[in-house]
Amino acid sequence: MSFLEQTIIKKDKDGDKVLPYLMVLRPKQWTKNLLVFAALIFSIKTVSVDMLVQSAVAFILFCTTSGCVYIVNDYIDREADGKHPEKCYRPIASGRLHPLGALLFGSVLLCSSLAAAFIVEPWFCLLLFGYFMVNVAYSVKLKQIVIIDIMVIAFGFVLRAIGGGLAINVSFTPWFLICTMLLALFLAISKRRHELYLLSHHKGEHRKVLEQYSPELLDQLNSIVTTAAIMSYSLFTFTSGHTIHLMWTIPLVMYGIFRYLYLIHIEGQGGRPEKVLVEDSHILGTVLLFAAMVVTILYYFE
Repeated sequence: MSFLEQTIIKKDKDGDKVLPYLMVLRPKQWTKNLLVFAALIFSIKTVSVDMLVQSAVAFILFCTTSGCVYIVNDYIDREADGKHPEKCYRPIASGRLHPLGALLFGSVLLCSSLAAAFIVEPWFCLLLFGYFMVNVAYSVKLKQIVIIDIMVIAFGFVLRAIGGGLAINVSFTPWFLICTMLLALFLAISKRRHELYLLSHHKGEHRKVLEQYSPELLDQLNSIVTTAAIMSYSLFTFTSGHTIHLMWTIPLVMYGIFRYLYLIHIEGQGGRPEKVLVEDSHILGTVLLFAAMVVTILYYFE
């Protein structure tokens, strides 16, 4: 259990009823939504104040909408989460937040988010609604279908990238979207492997689909995906239409993937990518350096 979760539980016991509503939105996972800024980064030479504002608003709306998805997911999985060694501390599973109260809160937040998204860009609103529906379908059924479950997770990241482009009217090359999908698949597969490692012999009690996975299968899938991701990103740097100097960021992508594999196989981590990002100094430093290099290269050499 994280320090944030411990703090919230303590405050809740002291009579604070607001923080569980924030916790149920899983703010620690909002780092995934930073992908909406990718369109802004790759358009660095034409960035305006309006584009910065629109990207920031898109990020906030993805955070609130993804939070609504987490509410639905936690409501559906409240019994299974209660048996999980980490997820049992979530507000609904632990009983600190009434299930129906959480659903009502999520409904109001979702309607507000979609209304704001429509003001930003109607197509962005449609994509955001599609993102919500796909993830609800995942929570209800798709997460129980082997292979499909991890592919839906990856599709959600692709929608984030496209959404960031729609918010500022910038399009992506197919290669970038392929790289996004492959990297997201890598993280999803790694998460499943960590769940197998964590739950050991009781894997089916929490997530039925885990009974259809094995460490060997997931390792094989990761081998395929990591190879494809590195190759795809390398091709992207040469064929994206941007400066060829983007190739200097390839070693950083390789190191980031290799470091994550090390954390999975040696340190037994990888179940929560957002936690790894902020807690592993190597991963965090690589991501920050990668972003800085991309911005610098695109701004000065394109």
